[in-house]
Amino acid sequence: MLTAIPRSKIAGAVLAFLITLPTCAAAQAQNAPAQAQNGAATTAPRTPITPAPQRRRAAENNLPAANSAAVDAGHQIFSQNCAFCHGANAKGGETGPDLLRSVLVLDDDGGNKIGPVVHNGRPGKGMPKFDLTDEQIANISAWLHDRIKATSERDTYQILNIVVGDPKQGAAYFNAHCTSCHSVTGDLAHIGSKYDAVGVQQHIVQPREERGWWMPRTGPETAPISVAVTLSSGETYSGKLEHVDDFTVALTTSAGEYRSFTRNGDTPKVEIHDPMKPHTEMLSKYTDADIHNLTAYLITLK
Repeated sequence: MLTAIPRSKIAGAVLAFLITLPTCAAAQAQNAPAQAQNGAATTAPRTPITPAPQRRRAAENNLPAANSAAVDAGHQIFSQNCAFCHGANAKGGETGPDLLRSVLVLDDDGGNKIGPVVHNGRPGKGMPKFDLTDEQIANISAWLHDRIKATSERDTYQILNIVVGDPKQGAAYFNAHCTSCHSVTGDLAHIGSKYDAVGVQQHIVQPREERGWWMPRTGPETAPISVAVTLSSGETYSGKLEHVDDFTVALTTSAGEYRSFTRNGDTPKVEIHDPMKPHTEMLSKYTDADIHNLTAYLITLK
């Protein structure tokens, strides 16, 4: 048989419990350092993950001064091996992503991040592996980080007089390498009156410069890349190339129709024509003197 507990006893028990709470808390606080010293389990604070945009800004602000020799060597190696997919300025191309915004590149130090990608490739994304030395990869890394730093400082950079070449040597270079496609009395007539020195030089070093609609071009317009796709039936479609990889090819016809075709080896037959290909191939051959001399010559064509 249950008996009722007097209310006075219940109130006394509750009051005693409340009085002991501060004492227990103080004892736990005093024992905490001892538990930590004795190896007792403690909860470590979680390391916050820095968002990619913040890492980009941190990388831009803390980049060390680049070794000019490594940067120049890296530019040469990149132009020969990587520019076809990632663009001459590493801002992305037809099949390769923009490397200046890549988190992997931003986190790279001397090639430690991009090295495994270069050596092993990314077959699932159409990137082959390259047999480059660690020094060559480190040089590519130096050039990419130099490009990132230059991009971050673009708003503070002031273009000074870039016409420092020899017009006579520029004319000699033009006559030796450029007259098979260009003419100073034809497509390049009066180019010095149409564009300033920056625009002319930009077109030499970045023949396929892509700019947003809100930014005026600094050089002449470039012809688009065209493609002709011939099906096994013999039917042919041609137009402006929109996309191409190992699996698909897409184009826009002259009538404005978008067409996409699945590729299986050499079927369908795909023929790509890039009017600027001779220019992009020259990027790995130009010297600084060639670029300055050509600029100095072309702006005289008023």
